[in-house]
Amino acid sequence: MHTQKVTLQLFDAPPESFVGDLLVYLVEEDIPHVADADESLLRLLAQIRDTGDFKGAKEEVFLVYPGLIDGETNQRVQAKRLLFVGLGKQNENIHVRREQLRLSGGAVAKQAGAVKAKDVLVVLPKDYLLDAIEIAQCVSEGLLLGNYRFDLYKNPKEGDDAPVTVERFLLSAGSLAVSAVRKGLERGRILAEATNAARDMANQPGNGWTPAEFADYAKRLAKKPRLKCKILDKSDLQKLKMGGILGVNQGSALPPFLVILEYKTEKKHPTILLVGKGLTFDSGGICAKPPAGMEDMKYDMCGGAAVLAVMQAIAEIGIAGINVVGLIPATENLSGSAALKPGDVIRHYGGKTSEIINTDAEGRLILADALAYGIDVYHPQAVVDLATLTGAVIIGLGHHYTGLMSNSEQLATQLTEAGAQVSEPLWRLPLGPEYRKQIDSRVADIKNAGSDRSAGTITAACYLQEFVGETPWAHLDIAGTAWDFTEKSYIPKGPSGTGVRTLVACLSQWQPLKPVDNKH
Repeated sequence: MHTQKVTLQLFDAPPESFVGDLLVYLVEEDIPHVADADESLLRLLAQIRDTGDFKGAKEEVFLVYPGLIDGETNQRVQAKRLLFVGLGKQNENIHVRREQLRLSGGAVAKQAGAVKAKDVLVVLPKDYLLDAIEIAQCVSEGLLLGNYRFDLYKNPKEGDDAPVTVERFLLSAGSLAVSAVRKGLERGRILAEATNAARDMANQPGNGWTPAEFADYAKRLAKKPRLKCKILDKSDLQKLKMGGILGVNQGSALPPFLVILEYKTEKKHPTILLVGKGLTFDSGGICAKPPAGMEDMKYDMCGGAAVLAVMQAIAEIGIAGINVVGLIPATENLSGSAALKPGDVIRHYGGKTSEIINTDAEGRLILADALAYGIDVYHPQAVVDLATLTGAVIIGLGHHYTGLMSNSEQLATQLTEAGAQVSEPLWRLPLGPEYRKQIDSRVADIKNAGSDRSAGTITAACYLQEFVGETPWAHLDIAGTAWDFTEKSYIPKGPSGTGVRTLVACLSQWQPLKPVDNKH
């Protein structure tokens, strides 16, 4: 992938001895002490606070050039620049505390870019409610996620205009346990790099990331420990009678694939199935989308990108106690001469028929085949799908919450808690027979869209629910959060990589689930 490789490591000497470009201290609002700062630094900080120019508010920054000031601070600090970054007010909510650290890490990365710093040392805070592992992990995530850039298709600039990117982030453990900080640093690095990989996939144009790229990336990932890859090509899909994937693909010149990655621990452990929508470009098909904004439809594969990135992360972390299977149905949705037409009837894997009302409601068609196949073959304890499925979820929730629909209270609770831990919030929407009736068809078992636009996000989930039976299942509609997610210091404009850290958190603390009664 294109994502720039940035070194992240521990610094085992006193922070004042750091001779790099930027030395950073994280400062809580209204708290006089700062981790591992000597008396001269504390006096300097007090003077800055007295001016009213900096008080430690969330993401507030104050830059100092030690060489321009007289006194003990100049003599002791060897770095070219000294940066104070605000953490905000103390808060007893552990989720807020985690996010304060990520935001501060993102602010550091942003400021480092502004001053063209290559080497950055961050002194980790202490007495911060969280343990050393989480402190190091959250700061590391903020630094690497905030440092993300995608400039693959830009010709490099020269001279003073040439961008300088951070080459090395260092963490000073201070009074925190070094072994714990190292563990948190490593986990934060893995999660951030996987999330940035998902961002890279989404940022690629439709002619740079095709269904074949999904397959190739999965094959490369399979070289990691415990991962195994299987690719179903068009002939395989025809033999399996996957009418959803094949139907959506009819208008494209590029062949479809069902990409399968398996993470195996022990056979006795339960299997969790992840399914991600891999629509590498969506024109809407015959029911064409309006031209304005259609360039963003290269992002319609963010669910598939998230699933690949999750598999990458769990293989590196080495989570225990569960097996995980990731499925990505990958295709384009174009309006070629053989494309699906409104009124056509397709037959999904397993035999269920569907009347096509709207060819732009294609994501549920490819997901349905993948869900039915994955449950039939792998017998998972639970299944979670991620998809940029409906514009309706943006109308309802904006770009701040991912829509969650589920047939399992236990699974919904686990996902919601995981999302809160990583600040990717989920909002649960209802399901039920009232909504299911909206996709009744006169000529087939179901139809792929309701007769009107009401409850569009929920009826899309109802379509998917037809293919999960009694398996605990959750659907995450990330159309509002996969790109243009709530603006933060560590989340860029464009693709966010949402879902990666949520699912890794959920899988890392998995709790067994019971089958559900899915009659509806």
